[in-house]
Amino acid sequence: MNRTLDSSAPVWRKSSYSDGGQTNCVEVADNCPGIVPVRDSKLPLSPILVFGASCWASFLSQVKGAEPRS
Repeated sequence: MNRTLDSSAPVWRKSSYSDGGQTNCVEVADNCPGIVPVRDSKLPLSPILVFGASCWASFLSQVKGAEPRS
């Protein structure tokens, strides 16, 4: 299966876990079937990380279930 990413295709949205745009700004694209592109919103031309949709879902599940740091 070809999982190349046309960088003009993703429709980016800022993660609800980003801190308001100051330092931790992650954007994801939900409109790419089978993959989830992720980038740093402060550097939109920087490399894009691409994860399989099932791997991304597993990651989110683990993050949401993690205990808060103190």
